[in-house]
Amino acid sequence: MSIVVTAATGALGRLVVEELLERVPADRVAVVVRNAEKAADLAARGIEVRVADYDDPAALAGAFRPGDRVLLISGNEIGRRTAQHTAVIDAAKAAGVAQLAYTGILGGPEADFELAAEHTATEQAVLASGLPYTFLRNGWYHENYTRELPTALGHGAVVGSAGEGRIASAARADYAAAAAVALTGEGHLNAIYELSGDTAWSLAEYAAEVSAQSGKEIAYAEVPADEHLKILTGAGVPEGFAAIIVDVDAAIARGRLAGTGGDLARLIGRPTTPVAEAIGAALA
Repeated sequence: MSIVVTAATGALGRLVVEELLERVPADRVAVVVRNAEKAADLAARGIEVRVADYDDPAALAGAFRPGDRVLLISGNEIGRRTAQHTAVIDAAKAAGVAQLAYTGILGGPEADFELAAEHTATEQAVLASGLPYTFLRNGWYHENYTRELPTALGHGAVVGSAGEGRIASAARADYAAAAAVALTGEGHLNAIYELSGDTAWSLAEYAAEVSAQSGKEIAYAEVPADEHLKILTGAGVPEGFAAIIVDVDAAIARGRLAGTGGDLARLIGRPTTPVAEAIGAALA
């Protein structure tokens, strides 16, 4: 039996692997990746590398073993993910895995915005499979914002259409630690965790924190949704993805990413990383 991480060379996957290695020996960890070369460093550490693609059911058929504990990290190809995830679920069921954990989105079926639809469909497919499951409903990552700091600093503003909505984000590493706990500990089968940061903040508060830490005057520029869309597409963001970003801001304005239920801190056994710390690290 192995603990298997799919999409293990991605940003979240690598962090999950590191967290697992703090808890179990390397020979108990396996990764499923599209490109073995990108996982060469993991193989060198004694981790089993299994090559398969979410788009290749035949390859996925050999990716899992009876009794494996599997983390299905959601794909990033919006619009294709339901079929891709279903292929993984089918392969996991055929193999007889002991646990299928899935990184969904905060709120589950109550997340009424476009980005959440494929997550909801995936959870339904997991339930229909009859596999023992763990739903890790991840909230927003600090990194969704801190990766855009150069743009904010260059323009002197954080631009959005989220109004006074609040965001209970956490560091990607916090979510990775939670996944590792759910895969290695007991009592997590058929469990649902609403994962979010301990403190919710508004984009205006975020901009003020960036100002304080950078020494530059950074404002929050609230714009109407249609103007927000034009700004994003004008900056080169593909129109479909830009529309999703604007839709998420509308969801933030409705309070959909503001929940601070505490599941994440309880799972990882410590407070979640404050957004101010993430800003400081990104500015360093």
